[in-house]
Amino acid sequence: MEVLHHVAGKWSIGILVAAGRGPARFTELERAVTGISRRVLTLNLRRLERDGLLDRTVYPTVPPRVEYSLTPLAEELHVVLSGLVGWAERHGTAVAAARADHDAAAAVRRP
Repeated sequence: MEVLHHVAGKWSIGILVAAGRGPARFTELERAVTGISRRVLTLNLRRLERDGLLDRTVYPTVPPRVEYSLTPLAEELHVVLSGLVGWAERHGTAVAAARADHDAAAAVRRP
């Protein structure tokens, strides 16, 4: 279950989906994952690399260029996560409407 916690974390899905579009630099990932701070992105990148889901490639340039890409292990996971993200995008409005209906009904039931 620890693995599920890591890949389903608040930021991991966005990072893995963004990295699945091709090698991405830190700033590209930062722009792709709305709301993430630089520190939290750094910590998550390190954890995903440690878990064997991201490869970190450092190019010997000045300044150094670093890119992150999915490992073969993460490629399979990317398919699943992309499907989950697609589902959320397609059904987000319906979920929000159901939540509003539920909250309105609960408000009526309260004395």
